[in-house]
Amino acid sequence: MAKNRKKGSKSRSKSKKSKKGKKKRSFSVRLLKWLVILGLWGGIFSVFFLGWFAAELPDITQAAKFERRPSITVLAADGTQIARYGETKGNMITVSDLPTDLINAVLATEDRRFYEHPGVDVLGIGRALVVNATRGRMVQGGSTITQQLAKNLFLSYDRTLKRKIQEAMLAIWLERHLSKDQILSAYLNRVYLGSGIYGVDAAAKIYFGKEVQNINLRESALIAGLLKAPSRYSPLANPELAMQRSDVVLSAMVDAGYITQKAADAAPRVIPKPPGKKKITNEAGYFADWVLSNLDEIIGTPDMDLIVKTTLSPRIQSKAELSLARQLNEKGTALGASQGAVLVMRPDGAVVAMVGGKDRNDSQFNRATQALRPPGSAFKPVVFLTALEKGWSSNSPILDAPITQGEYRPGNFADKYYGDTTLEQALALSMNTATVRLMKEVGVTAVINNAKKIGITSDLQPDLSLALGSSGISMLEMTTAYSTLANGGFSVTPYAIEAIEEPNGHLLYARKPLKPHPVILDGRAVDTLTLMMQRVITQGTGQQARLPFPASGKTGTSQDYRDAWFIGFTDELVAAVWLGNDDNSPMKKSTGGATPALIWREIMADAKGVYRPVRYRAMGDSKQGGIGGLLNRLTTSSGNVNLKPKNRNPRDFSHLND
Repeated sequence: MAKNRKKGSKSRSKSKKSKKGKKKRSFSVRLLKWLVILGLWGGIFSVFFLGWFAAELPDITQAAKFERRPSITVLAADGTQIARYGETKGNMITVSDLPTDLINAVLATEDRRFYEHPGVDVLGIGRALVVNATRGRMVQGGSTITQQLAKNLFLSYDRTLKRKIQEAMLAIWLERHLSKDQILSAYLNRVYLGSGIYGVDAAAKIYFGKEVQNINLRESALIAGLLKAPSRYSPLANPELAMQRSDVVLSAMVDAGYITQKAADAAPRVIPKPPGKKKITNEAGYFADWVLSNLDEIIGTPDMDLIVKTTLSPRIQSKAELSLARQLNEKGTALGASQGAVLVMRPDGAVVAMVGGKDRNDSQFNRATQALRPPGSAFKPVVFLTALEKGWSSNSPILDAPITQGEYRPGNFADKYYGDTTLEQALALSMNTATVRLMKEVGVTAVINNAKKIGITSDLQPDLSLALGSSGISMLEMTTAYSTLANGGFSVTPYAIEAIEEPNGHLLYARKPLKPHPVILDGRAVDTLTLMMQRVITQGTGQQARLPFPASGKTGTSQDYRDAWFIGFTDELVAAVWLGNDDNSPMKKSTGGATPALIWREIMADAKGVYRPVRYRAMGDSKQGGIGGLLNRLTTSSGNVNLKPKNRNPRDFSHLND
């Protein structure tokens, strides 16, 4: 009985195991069945999924972006590079043309398995995912050089899943149709390398002044380092950051086995400067922007690379920038002024310096050409010029007293009046009521006509307040008007472009000055006004601008101290300085005879002798106007009147009616 029970027990145990085995096999079969089904559906879905993305590829490849914007390089008068716009592309090169160090530097930082993967590097993607997950942020990318070329040629820079999949598909397509060397060559010819530069050949020429075949290990590392962030690591924009990035590239080359640590340490830590291509300060960009805006009027919309040679003087430009920046940094808060502008022009209209604001990185709005600001008393010479042309003289009497008739009743600074005076004294001390009376005598229309004649194109309000510079006028227009006085009364058109040519030297445009120069003002009137404006500097409101050589000028302060100007000239240069605020808020009683006059004096003193005087008439000509015509008559002028005001120190005019 016991034996039978044992046998029965064993039989039941075997039966249970058999049933369990059948269940396991049944589950495995079902699982395999479902896996096959899911695999089939997954395969079908993948085919349709990839097919959907691939459907756009023919259109994408047909729309490959091989075109580029032409580059425009702007040069100063001495050949110094001011700015570059558009895209600069060098000659097409092949891998066989390039130094081994450059190829290895690119592979070490961008795609070490380039010659091994089929266009998409699965191992590289996996490694990047692990590193990014470990760091908790995007540190590495998995795109191969082939993928980057595909994106460069065919795709936008959208960071979407669809674009990444299409990028991978196009990379595999490129690998099937091109050799590895062809892919690498195409990539290095098209890759963006900062400062509007495309391709390693253009980068070598512009950054180092040499052919790409001749660059050394450090220069190769510098170019390869640009691939991570072209604008940030540009040697022109950030030489220190570019050098630091090149050290990282050299370390990567050592790690990849391309060079030894000894070779990396021996790489020179020097970035060569291309001859004649040194970039000057960023503020000259205001000038370059203005040049570019005028290019269409000369040659139309360019469709080829251009080199534009201009009139800008790096020396005067740098001095203007430094003087303005220093005064604003030191006194801006005390003055209540946050912005400023400077424009320096030759009496023939050639613009040699332009500072359109305190910092172009903060604002590209050009206050020298685009802002319309009331010039205040700096407009008064137009009124006095009109009177002189109508037969008045510097000794002609005019009343400076409160105006009691009419709706417009301006007053003088600090309510100081001088009674019966002369035109010369009224201009030197910037008397408001005397100037308004003079405007009434000569006529508002006549003053506006003269203003238009000498280059002021802004709308001028036809009322008596115009005498005190109430209408908004650009600095470029005011400087042009004063240039007409500086050259003796000849028409002036401001210009900056001397020549335009292609990179191969083919000349497209060369400026031809007008000969003879058109006369628009009476030389005698200009001559007299120039002398009167000298007295502004020597004995009047502009004494802070006084120089050890003849100069004429005028201070200007608009209502509520919103604008402070000084504009003046010699027979070599004309310069305008403005301080104020972009929001038109008042300053803290800042006048044109103070800080603007100091800035003007610094610039003009430093620029003395840089240019020859501009004289359109021979010395001794009875009609000669301007400072050139005054040099031989300063001691015999009949306009030497007593400028002593009533009850006031005769030399204390620096803030009077400015």
